[in-house]
Amino acid sequence: MRGVEEFFGSDGLGLAVFERVRSLLEEPVEVRVSKSQVAFRRRRGFAYLWVPGRYLRAAAAEVVLSIALGRHDPSPRFKEVSHPTSRHWMHHLEVHSLDEIDDEVAGWLVEAADRAT
Repeated sequence: MRGVEEFFGSDGLGLAVFERVRSLLEEPVEVRVSKSQVAFRRRRGFAYLWVPGRYLRAAAAEVVLSIALGRHDPSPRFKEVSHPTSRHWMHHLEVHSLDEIDDEVAGWLVEAADRAT
């Protein structure tokens, strides 16, 4: 996807994470690329990839995967969990390696995608 390639530029990990996430999701899934993120959507957005180095001076990871769940997941893997509305929790996962997009992450993505229909 050209817009995705432009978004990540020379960031090979970001593009690889995008491809892995996309491969884990069943259709229909819409991908929207904006200036700040790549969003995976059904009726509404449920997962987002963004590059913290564009916004944070001391970014700890090349790419972050944010997943919208209908509950708080206490996994220590999440860098931060926010609760922007009464029905949504945003879980932010710093990704340092493609291997981190594993079965546990796949489960969270499927759960989030199912809620977005």
